[in-house]
Order: sequence, then C-alpha cells, then structure tokens
Amino acid sequence: MTVKTRFAPSPTGYLHVGGARTALYSWLYAKNQGGEFVLRIEDTDLERSTQEAVDAILEGMSWMGMEWDEGPYYQTKRFERYNELVDQLLAQGKAYKCYASKELLDEVRAEQEANKEMPRYDANHPKIKAANEAAKDGDACVIRFNNPKDGTVVFDDQIRGRIEISNDQLDDLIIRRTDGSPTYNFCVVVDDWDMGITHVVRGEDHINNTPRQINIYQALGAPVPVFAHCAMILGDDGAKLSKRHGAVSVMQYRDEGYLPNALNNYLVRLGWSHGDQEIFSEQEMIDLFSLNAISKSASAFNTDKLLWLNNHYIKNSDPAYVAKYLQWHLDQRALKTDNGPAITDVISLVGERCNTLVELADQIAYFYQDFSEFEAGAAKKHLRGVAKQPLELALQKVEQLEDWTTESIKQNVIAAVCEELEIGMGKVGMPLRVAVTGGGQSPSVDAVMELVGKERVIARIKMAIGFIVEREANA
Repeated sequence: MTVKTRFAPSPTGYLHVGGARTALYSWLYAKNQGGEFVLRIEDTDLERSTQEAVDAILEGMSWMGMEWDEGPYYQTKRFERYNELVDQLLAQGKAYKCYASKELLDEVRAEQEANKEMPRYDANHPKIKAANEAAKDGDACVIRFNNPKDGTVVFDDQIRGRIEISNDQLDDLIIRRTDGSPTYNFCVVVDDWDMGITHVVRGEDHINNTPRQINIYQALGAPVPVFAHCAMILGDDGAKLSKRHGAVSVMQYRDEGYLPNALNNYLVRLGWSHGDQEIFSEQEMIDLFSLNAISKSASAFNTDKLLWLNNHYIKNSDPAYVAKYLQWHLDQRALKTDNGPAITDVISLVGERCNTLVELADQIAYFYQDFSEFEAGAAKKHLRGVAKQPLELALQKVEQLEDWTTESIKQNVIAAVCEELEIGMGKVGMPLRVAVTGGGQSPSVDAVMELVGKERVIARIKMAIGFIVEREANA
C-alpha cells in the first residue's frame, strides 16, 4: 500500500504556525514512507473563504519548501460528486431529510439544557418529529446522516492510542444544507476516499469529528484511514498560541527574517523528538520521522529558541541558500547588489553576527551603497581630531597598496600605521571602521575593507577626514 497523506486547510485566513506544523508532519511522514502528499483546499465555507487566503496558504507552503505531489484540490469544484453520494445515502436510508427550522432546534436545545440533558439533535423529539411529518415536498430541508444508534466507534490513534466513542453520544449531523451545499464533515470523508488518503495527520481539535467521519466512511463502503491527532501549540505563557504572542503567520516569520529551514527545524521539534538531537537537516527529518514519536502533550512556543536556531542556520548554511531568502529583504529595501562584492562573500563575513535576515540586510548596506553621513554616536567617539593623522596615513598606504587582500590590508595598512605612529590597534582600527562602514559595529575591518573595494575605501576615508576637519573648524 502506498502511503498518502494530505494537508487540508480552510482558506479563511493565513497559514498559521499550528497548520504549518501539521502540514510538515504530514509531508515528512509521506516522504519517510516513500509515499505521496496531497494539498487540498477546504473552501466549503463560502462566506469566509477568500482567494487572498488561498494565495497566502500556497505561498506559505512553497516558502517552507513543502511541495505537494497532488493538488491543490478545491472542494467547491467537487459539489457534484458530494451531492451524488448524499443522494445515494438518501436512497439507501442512511440519510434523511429534516425540515425542522433553526428556531425550533434552538427551542429544543434550550429545553434539553433546562432538563440537564446533553444538548443534541434528536429526530424522535416530539416537536422535531411533528415538523418533519407536517412538511410537504419542496419545503426547505437539510439532509442529515443517519448515524448508527448502537455500538461504539473505535480507532487506534497513532499518537493517542485507542479511542472509543459510544454512538449514542453522536447525533445525526447535517451533511447537506438547505441551500444544497454539502458540509465539512461529509466532504472530508468523500475527498479522503476519492484521493486515496491512507493517513490523516491533524490537530486534536478534530478528535470529536473523527468518530462521526468514521461512521460516514463505513456507510459509503470506503476504507477508513489511519488517524494521528497532534496536541495544540501553546504560547510562552501556557495559553493557546495566538496573535498576542507575536508572529503566528508563516509569512510573518518570513517578513521577520527567519529562514525556512530554521522554522521547519523548530516546528518539527515542537512535539516530536529523536533523542536529544536539536539540529536536523531536511533529509534527517525525513529519514527519522515517525508518527508514534509525536508527543501527546501540548508544546510551548519559545521565540528565543527559534531565534537561536535561525542564527545557527544563517551561520552554517550554504551562503547561496541564505542569499536566496535574503533577496526578498534586499528587494524591500531596494538594495541592489550588482555593484559590489559577491553577496555570498558578504554573507560569509557578516552572517554569523546576525540572528535574522532583517539584521543581515540592515548590516550589509554599506557594501553596496555609499552613505552621506556617519552614525552620530560612532562619529562622536571615533572621528575626533586625534584620529585625523592615523586616517591620513592609512589613506596614503591604501592608495599605494596593490595587493588588495585582507592579510595585506591588515599588515601593510593597519599594522603599519600603528607601528609608524606608535599607537594601539584601536586608535587606527576604530576610526577606519567608522570611516568605511559609517558605524561602529562590523566584522574585522581589514576583511570589510577588502570586500568594500579599494576605490570606495579611499573615497570614504577622505570623507571621514573631511568630517574631522569640518568638526574641528566648527568647534
């Protein structure tokens, strides 16, 4: 049997962290088993579903690198198939028409609650029975599934173990509305059957739906897939993860400068483990993943740990991979990198200092763009009168230097100025750093100078000297 999993979001909003983790687990299990992964858009909620949300889901999945083998399928394009099977169940007596109005059902529910009874639909309630008997052909009605009244529904959840629900706890759910549109619980079953889904990985909020859906599978004569229900994700404070905890949309993590591999690595560990290992390549995730290693307990989202992981991936990934995702941030800043050093060289030099791609994009601008002023604090501290002579001598040596490499700049410019003026490294290196980068923070200044390029370095040192001269004149 070929394993086939699916991710089936409703397009009523963005792809959130919980959904992304569910998708990742489904995708990893399919890959681990040499199977297939299906993307399905469950858009039967016509009022709330939007094309914008569909686009956000597809964009989020693609950004995370979870390519689907089939789909995306859209439920709204399959109504004919659903209704064909609803009619089949009607003909077989496994479904029936219900004419009870919403107001009547609310009245019955209120009675049940007042009598301390479980509020649920009861086809044999006198008021509901009377409404159905009084109805005429053509009156508005819903179609309800004729749920078995005896016995139990039992399934072995791959995460939670054996789950057993008595059928007398389940009511006859609506499978087609008065407007003719089929409902979620029915569509899901038909889709999973038609698409050959063997394993359903989803959130624990669907556990209550599972016995209802199993009864529908069986009524249709369809094979019942294996289920795995994942625990919820909590915020740092123990409450259910929500917007108030910060970024919860996958694309918001993109915007905040996270790499997909870092987010994927973090999400896979948010409920799944393999010993004490924390860092997983994509291939390791695929090779090691199993459903029974997913925890039953809720997981707490820790932004600090995600940030640590992101720094690890920025530092240790192939610079070309980092550059691919950095480009979006550069585009937001309209920062062109074609007039300067190779972006991969800059990433190799600057990347280890950055926790996010936002920081990285901010810190590399001076390699490609000239600036018209220096950072105020750094200039006040390091571009003083005492720095004028070291900078002038450094300028001479830079202009004379032919071997434009980090080691040569270090020995023949910085060290040479220190020796000639008999001053410490800081009295040369810091003014040079501010002159060349515009600020007081950067990697090793000799390495920075090599990548910035001789022509730009000369122009910037001259600008720094001019700044000092003007400052002294105005003092």
